[in-house]
Amino acid sequence: MATFLVIITTILLTIWIVWICGHSRKRRKGEPPLITGWLPFIGVTLDYVSNPLGFLRETQKKYGNVFTCKIAGKYFTFVTDPFSFSIVMRQSKNLDFQKFAVGFSQRVFGHADFNSSLFSESYREVHSIFRQTLQGLSLQQLTETMLGNLQMVLERGLPYEHDWLEEGLQSFTNRIMFEAGFLTLFGKDVGFLQADGMSGTRICMQKAVQDFLAFDRAFPLLAAGVPIGLCAEAWQAREALAEELLHDKLHHRNCISDLIQRRMDAFDCMHLDETGKARTHVCMLWASQANTLPAAFWSLYYTLRSVDAFTAACTEINRVLSGQLINNQDQTICLSREQLDSMAVLESIIEEALRLSSASIMIRVASDDFTLTLDSGQTADVRKGDYIALYPQFIHLDPEIYPDPTEFKYNRFLDEKGQRKSNFFKNERRLKHFLLPFGSGASECPGRFFAVNEIKQFLALTLWHYDLQLSDPDATLVPDSTRAGLGILPPSRDVLLRYRRKTNTTTEQLR
Repeated sequence: MATFLVIITTILLTIWIVWICGHSRKRRKGEPPLITGWLPFIGVTLDYVSNPLGFLRETQKKYGNVFTCKIAGKYFTFVTDPFSFSIVMRQSKNLDFQKFAVGFSQRVFGHADFNSSLFSESYREVHSIFRQTLQGLSLQQLTETMLGNLQMVLERGLPYEHDWLEEGLQSFTNRIMFEAGFLTLFGKDVGFLQADGMSGTRICMQKAVQDFLAFDRAFPLLAAGVPIGLCAEAWQAREALAEELLHDKLHHRNCISDLIQRRMDAFDCMHLDETGKARTHVCMLWASQANTLPAAFWSLYYTLRSVDAFTAACTEINRVLSGQLINNQDQTICLSREQLDSMAVLESIIEEALRLSSASIMIRVASDDFTLTLDSGQTADVRKGDYIALYPQFIHLDPEIYPDPTEFKYNRFLDEKGQRKSNFFKNERRLKHFLLPFGSGASECPGRFFAVNEIKQFLALTLWHYDLQLSDPDATLVPDSTRAGLGILPPSRDVLLRYRRKTNTTTEQLR
């Protein structure tokens, strides 16, 4: 009997192997080199996930600037030549971003399928709201609201005494930025200004932060295709957030941003179910916070760790605020659009932090078979349904573009005159795309200007109001690479921060 089972098993295994070999993808003439690995379906997933940049660099050395990898049953054609990035982004006729992005969002957040003919036309109008409310005067108004909310949250958290307090820097950043950002987009509860109302708001906000972080921790698994039903904590957290963002509750909030109000109106016209509407707002909340929180963390972390960066930042803040007679903690700080734009040092610090921590991947789906012509003239045939992928970290950590690429240099994006620098070169050619933390083309983050503004405000206000010290500034902290491909990497662990209220808030304090 045992021998019979061995024979049957051997036969079935042989048939399976033959079937796999017969049905495995073969490289066609004109197509890029094909790397499938030896594991069916999985392909080179394990090699890629363990070290994305290292794997892609080694593959590039072996096969050149364009190659196709089998990852989790799908075929990704990577283009690694930075001069060809713009060519890929211009392929809107052959490459689709919307279908991929909406499908991904539906799977993770559980809202309606906006790719379906029932919603697709209306959703295009919804998507246009981003451009209309995150630029120009609307951006200015949103930025001013964020500044007010940041000051309110900071003022409430300032210790009354001048003793040192201790908190994790990531916890500190998340606590302040999440609440201020949430209130800026989704407004304040009607009872917010009452004493007991503010106490209740703090409790609700703490719960919202906890739910957001619980959902966000599971995001790599969800992005990899794991059903959210298998991630119980993440599912509960997502639904708890959705419960707070139901339209019935949002209608009882004041000062809702134009962005959210217009999205609410549009979704009401689309006749979605109430839970589905709320889940679209969870998606919006995640998009507004998931990359901003770690970006703010790294910006403050590197500023505190570098004496030169700290000195230059404080000097700039003092210059900008020198016209304001700020003699006490309660006086409101005003930062105009022109003043924010003039903060080149803070912007360079933020951009350098983004360069070191960004590990996003830009993906398009081939809508038909077509031939891609790279900047060098090399051609690559791409099959319908395949994915085209750009990995900006190739540029961000290229030593030819950025000498000593793993080191933080606060003035890397400043020229000799202290103004913004935009001339970066590879092979003696100027690069059009030298920093891509927010994507580009159809996938470029519409909130990128607001994100930079709010991080500038955060740095300016925290450095103004607090004495800040890292408990161990010499300790090495690295990003959490398990989230590679999802945007700004958070730190692999938190670091202890010591802070206290400054004894005298005047324009002399930063000199």
